[in-house]
Amino acid sequence: MASSIPNFLSFDDGLLPKWLFLIASVSSIYTVQSYISLRGAREVYAAPTTMITPLSARTFGTWTALSSVVRLYAAFNIHNRAVYELAMWTFAIAILHFGSEYVYFRTARLSRGLASPMVVASSSLVWMLAQQEWYVR
Repeated sequence: MASSIPNFLSFDDGLLPKWLFLIASVSSIYTVQSYISLRGAREVYAAPTTMITPLSARTFGTWTALSSVVRLYAAFNIHNRAVYELAMWTFAIAILHFGSEYVYFRTARLSRGLASPMVVASSSLVWMLAQQEWYVR
């Protein structure tokens, strides 16, 4: 019976794969929300001049779904260099996107809706950069 438990559930690989699994799971919930409501998008893109449409929310939800899949795949394939680097890129792109929406386009304001993805993306990217040589041997 123990051999049928995925290796992912062991603690031998540290906390990073579990973190990636958690982030992918939470992002999947946001993806579903983006398809049924504008509420989540309005929390992130909360500047007075921002117009959130159902199309923009679904587009962002689709991008979030893709990122979730990459991060989930990385959680289960943490030692694969290409997958590891793709997961890092998802966080880097998120930082660039949210940062540019706040600084350059001014479609987001500093709030919980913006701070959450920025904190998750930046801390995850730093963590993955710091641990890359340990995981990708």
